Amino acid sequence: MNFYANFLRRFASKIRYNSSSGFLHPLNQKFKSFGGTQFVSHQTGVNPQNGFDLKTYTLEKIAAVNRALDEALPLRNPINIHEAMRYTLLSGGKRICPIVCLAACHLVGGDESTAMPSACALEMIHAMSLMHDDLPCMDNADLRRGRRSNHIVFGENVTVLAGYTLLARAFEHIATATRGVPPGRIVHVIGELSRLIGPDGVVAGQVADLKCGGQEEEHVEASAVVGAVVGGACEEEIERLRKYARSVGLMFQVVDDVLDITKSTEELGKNCGKDLVGKKLTYPRIIGIEKSREYAYKLKEEAQEQLTGFFDEEKAAPLIALADYIAHRQK
Repeated sequence: MNFYANFLRRFASKIRYNSSSGFLHPLNQKFKSFGGTQFVSHQTGVNPQNGFDLKTYTLEKIAAVNRALDEALPLRNPINIHEAMRYTLLSGGKRICPIVCLAACHLVGGDESTAMPSACALEMIHAMSLMHDDLPCMDNADLRRGRRSNHIVFGENVTVLAGYTLLARAFEHIATATRGVPPGRIVHVIGELSRLIGPDGVVAGQVADLKCGGQEEEHVEASAVVGAVVGGACEEEIERLRKYARSVGLMFQVVDDVLDITKSTEELGKNCGKDLVGKKLTYPRIIGIEKSREYAYKLKEEAQEQLTGFFDEEKAAPLIALADYIAHRQK
């Protein structure tokens, strides 16, 4: 799908949304069962039906990913470039992309350790996109994850070079650190990541961000597909996870658009209200805040429907719960 087709699809999805469907308000749900899917309590993080603890799961995965990232990118010469890369890469964050990658690998029967290099590569690409997105010539943001943006600390020239270096390191890490995966599948992974950062992926998303805001769909989709491929998934499994991730990625962006105008900079740890000031075509601007929340809930249902009844329920629990968390997140 080329950039213009992708842009029109996103724009059309905003203006075609039908508010008469009567979707439940996503931010008021605690324990709900809809379409056979059991949701997680937002007070405890535990699914009351199967005992799955999303909070414990994500904390474990985040810790594992952070260790792997630290090892994958040690501090060495040139020092200033590596300091800039590590500043953003190791600055925390939700680690949604690596978690989706690892969970998808596990879902299709793969060993999560084989997907860790790809998970790290995805986070490197994501960090690069954040570094470049914050630049004055792009989104011009001086705050990211509660800290000064990369270019404020290291200068624009270093940030640009560090971003390019992170991108190269992502592919190098997959090629040199992946173990136990057939070469053909590694090539498939590299192809997916190339598409992610190409004219139909991050680049297109950045262009759209200047008009509409956001570029999350492609990141989440690539994460799910890469994890599935490394895990040995068949084509049907890959396509189901691709559809799941497209809905989750779009949902993430819809919620992000809402939070940008309903939360403060202090609450989110990044500059808020810029989309409104810049008159970007965000979901709340086109269909309103409440309809955007309802649309996010609809996307959550669509995502979870791709998993329920097809994959093993226990293995699918992390991805189902993650979709629920993203729909309800407050930062």
